[in-house]
Amino acid sequence: MRIIPRRIEMKTLNYPGWKMLYGRRKTGKSFIASRFLEHDLYYFVQRDGTILERMSSTKLSYRDLVKELSENLGKKTIVVDEFHRLPEEFLDFLHANAGRGGRDLILLTSTLWLSLRLLSKKESPLLGIVLPIKIGLIDEREVITELSKEVNGKELVEASTYLREPMLIPLYKPPLREFIAQYLYSSGPVVEDLIGEAFTEEEILFSEVYRAILHVIADGKSKSGEIAGYLLSQGLIDSPSSIQKYLKVLSTMDILRKVPIFRKRRRFSYSIASPLLDLHFYLSSKYAYTELETPLEFIRSAVNEKVPRHVEKYIESLLGKVYGLRPVRIEEPDLEVDIALQGFKHLEIVGEVKWKNRVRWEEVWKIEEKLSKFNCRKVLVVPDESVLEKEPKTLEVLTPKELLTLAQESLRKELGEG
Repeated sequence: MRIIPRRIEMKTLNYPGWKMLYGRRKTGKSFIASRFLEHDLYYFVQRDGTILERMSSTKLSYRDLVKELSENLGKKTIVVDEFHRLPEEFLDFLHANAGRGGRDLILLTSTLWLSLRLLSKKESPLLGIVLPIKIGLIDEREVITELSKEVNGKELVEASTYLREPMLIPLYKPPLREFIAQYLYSSGPVVEDLIGEAFTEEEILFSEVYRAILHVIADGKSKSGEIAGYLLSQGLIDSPSSIQKYLKVLSTMDILRKVPIFRKRRRFSYSIASPLLDLHFYLSSKYAYTELETPLEFIRSAVNEKVPRHVEKYIESLLGKVYGLRPVRIEEPDLEVDIALQGFKHLEIVGEVKWKNRVRWEEVWKIEEKLSKFNCRKVLVVPDESVLEKEPKTLEVLTPKELLTLAQESLRKELGEG
């Protein structure tokens, strides 16, 4: 079985004390807790409120759970998965028992509403009692390092872009583009369920607003004003300013990627963090593909259109992690670039990604001319140096081989391995 060990997250998860792992569904919370964290008891709360102790396959009532926790907190390491399904009084029970240290308590939740409530409200019973740990997509450096054991070159970068989504890891078979097309064709309704439970505890109107935001972003809108304009036209919000609270929720949960716009204070560009979700909402917006019969060829075309754009974001994020820089968007005339990474005060790296089989010398020349306007490191990323008709004179060329080396070195440093 193909497994990404999530070593970066494990550094934090191994700290002693009570913890709350949160994030949307299928980001690997349960897998990490059950497979990589030592525990004595593992309780899973089912949708009907019934509680299953996975170690013994025993079914419990809520009263039984409270009794067992009362006996074992501080003595055994305990996991309570999907704890938000328990009665609200459970939070008061935890607050009353917070002083019982010794062994760990690990709470898991997939809901937006509860995670934000517990993290932001001063009156939250768990504030200061549990260490909140967000479990999102797999780190760019770790996924490319692990997948390099199976594939290389262009396929390695494309697979790494999409297999940050943990649920795809055991299913993946090269080539990536055909795999993703087939997966969406057969399992499209499953994809939206990745965020479905995040909204089930909120008002129905909230769910409609969140989904509308994801649809409009997947269709190409990236600024809050553009997004708000669409939602206003649909009668889903009352004023442009009200969009901010929804964007904040989606960004906090890593469903949206929020990037500052260069030299524009408090202005941001939004995109869907998961390429798989972005493809799903794009296809849903364009073809209503989960509701109407949609040819596989339509889905293949959408995949081929979107993959290079998703690869650009993946490479930018990867280089940002490698060098400790923050991605920004440049929207000044004639200066928009695929990669823009900023240090504490200044741009440190700019670059273009040409993810195709042939890059003509005229394109290289135009890239050099555009990037010459920046006083920082300049890179050109291609799937292989052989695609270049002419080597650039002023740009550093990066291929999947160089990206892998950078990722491996950065990962070792992050993990304290040299």
